[in-house]
Amino acid sequence: MADSSAPNVPSWVDLGTPDLDDATRFYTTLFGWSANVSPQPEAGGYTIFTKDAKAVAGAGPLFTEGQPPAWSMYVSTDDANGAARRVEAAGGVVLVPPFDVLDQGRMAVFVDPAGAPFSVWQPIEMGGAELFNVPGALCWTELTTRDPEGAKAFYAAVFGWGVKDNAFGPVTYTEWLVNGRSVAGMMPMVGEQWPADLPPHWMVYFAVNDCDATASHAAELGGTVSVAPTDIPQGRIAVINDPQGAYFSVIKMSQT
Repeated sequence: MADSSAPNVPSWVDLGTPDLDDATRFYTTLFGWSANVSPQPEAGGYTIFTKDAKAVAGAGPLFTEGQPPAWSMYVSTDDANGAARRVEAAGGVVLVPPFDVLDQGRMAVFVDPAGAPFSVWQPIEMGGAELFNVPGALCWTELTTRDPEGAKAFYAAVFGWGVKDNAFGPVTYTEWLVNGRSVAGMMPMVGEQWPADLPPHWMVYFAVNDCDATASHAAELGGTVSVAPTDIPQGRIAVINDPQGAYFSVIKMSQT
């Protein structure tokens, strides 16, 4: 995971949830985060989670009826308006046009041609996450899609991402590259493990010291372990649904 807010690099994640108080209880207890609620009334209780006094993620209420609880991935940009134009030109949808978030930055929400939502963040006062790749912090984001070839063309057009394909069992795993550096990944939704009604999405991964213990703790706190702890070449992962239904992954990274 790239640890900077350079343009075209995933730099922030936040949670939209119908129960911000309970989500705050769950994540602060699970990851040892501190919760810092925005004092501005117009922020709607938006909360910045910190680890070791550094911002790691955010959370806020849902704003539209029927909106599912979900973690959102933000790619840093120096021009949110330009990103919106590129999204439309490449066949994506501008779900929420670029707008100013108080004095913090400028954001927009898009959907790629296969249906995976993602966001961009143009920093002003708030640059993005300040801690990556350590337990309790974001360490990876990954697109899961049924159209990997279409995704390669789309994200190259929007962000200039390069690709590096790797054999991963029977499928091809793709690393997204910025200036030759791996910044995110892509997994094709191939096989029976992907339910037909599961839409394409961006998955967020948080690093942990112990995958099994974290999964057990999440269940004790009211979450659900959707994918039990499993070994992969990069470490040991689990997929968890929080008590409100938003899914995320945790990984105990292999020692390299």
